[in-house]
Amino acid sequence: MNHSQSLPEPSADALSHSKKLVNAIRAEIENSNVNTITFRRYMEMALYQPELGYYVAGMHKIGEQGDFTTAPEISSLFSKCIAKQCAKILHKVGGCHNQACVLELGAGSGKMASDLLLELEQLDQLPKRYYILDLSPDLIHRQQQTIKDFAPHLYKLVEWIDQLPQNLNGVILGNEVLDAMPVDVFTQNGQDVYEHHVLWSEESESLVEQLRPANEKLKQQVIDLKIQSDTPYTSELNPNLNGWFKTLSESLQSGLVLLIDYGYTHKEYYLPERNKGTLICHYQHLVNEAPLKYPGLQDITANVDFTAVAEASNEAGFKVAGFTSQVHFLTNTGLEEYFMQALNDQPNDETYQYQLAQQIRTLSLPAEMGERFKCIALTKHTKGQTDMASDESLIGFGQFDQRFRL
Repeated sequence: MNHSQSLPEPSADALSHSKKLVNAIRAEIENSNVNTITFRRYMEMALYQPELGYYVAGMHKIGEQGDFTTAPEISSLFSKCIAKQCAKILHKVGGCHNQACVLELGAGSGKMASDLLLELEQLDQLPKRYYILDLSPDLIHRQQQTIKDFAPHLYKLVEWIDQLPQNLNGVILGNEVLDAMPVDVFTQNGQDVYEHHVLWSEESESLVEQLRPANEKLKQQVIDLKIQSDTPYTSELNPNLNGWFKTLSESLQSGLVLLIDYGYTHKEYYLPERNKGTLICHYQHLVNEAPLKYPGLQDITANVDFTAVAEASNEAGFKVAGFTSQVHFLTNTGLEEYFMQALNDQPNDETYQYQLAQQIRTLSLPAEMGERFKCIALTKHTKGQTDMASDESLIGFGQFDQRFRL
């Protein structure tokens, strides 16, 4: 991924789409009492505004033709490892009659769903149902086509839903879901705390950021972070975590929530040298720090504070049962064995073997995704059921569990 502040000019149709979203944002600003909206509200509209937001509009976002690439797109081996972990939980929760289900949150192109179902079939642990909860009609269509293309005989197991199911037993998966949650952006300067807002500038005829004194709640939250910095310090807070995990807990009766994303522990997130925050944008595989540019056409994300995730999930009734880096999770769930098996399947194809080796490097090297991405396991079980961590069901966290860092 390349860093750039100079972005390619969008097509005329794309610019027209973005302008419609700008007009919607501008209308919200003008209807507010202070002629601004918080950055969090702006990010919410830029990503999720019906028919216009980045994640819900009909544009390719994932893969070579999109703006970014995720681990399931890089290699099917990633999903095979996820499937191996899921199989353990599905067997424990669903028993020999396979009554457990899988719920994938934001299934992207559908690649992980199809690869995961195929591997669960090989492991003789297909779920009773594979739910997909996604907000984008365009992506839902892509997911349906992907599964029909790669796992047509398993398509009947998949069900697209628009709200969380009740009394779910099984696994909830979220790959790069947390980083897409709208965040509050703040700047602390000594004892003064400011919240980032967005307003419309008549002079430049564009959206611009403005710092306004933070409300008392946000100010206290920032002060409680105890950030050590001699200069103005900008960063983010995600106020949605508690409510989000509460809804997940109400949905999951027994099983595992497995979340994979890029981020840090609390101590790492608010280090003095990280005084510009973690907010970044993705546009045509270029990383930039201009979130107000081309709203609706580029992704806006913030790194995940996994300590905050652990605290919010614990408050919602989950047990934090594992935390480790992506490379350790994949190693624990058989990445090397899957790699060797794939090599043996095509022993004479040097191009394929080279591509496979490159995929492993991207998934596992510290400078790539290996250490930057983290995996966290949240469990919940019914009365009388043994703890999944104690009975070794969580194979992905069997070695190098780093919960102590949270």
